[in-house]
Amino acid sequence: MKYEFDYSKLKGRIKEKFNSQSNFVKKLNMSEQVFSKRINNQVQFDSSEIKKMAALLEINDDEISEYFFKEKVEKTQ
Repeated sequence: MKYEFDYSKLKGRIKEKFNSQSNFVKKLNMSEQVFSKRINNQVQFDSSEIKKMAALLEINDDEISEYFFKEKVEKTQ
């Protein structure tokens, strides 16, 4: 089963702390393409990437699930 995660809170934190995704990706030492695939649910983040991003974004361990593991909810009409 493939999960899709809602990264909207993560995107907001990136903008708040680094002004742009591009600035953050440079600091993270990851290519824009790789990061884009992850943030768009094409490839999952691995645990070491999550720990590094959490440190850069000053996200506490107990908040990680809010940023990285919030499942997308399908909107019904």
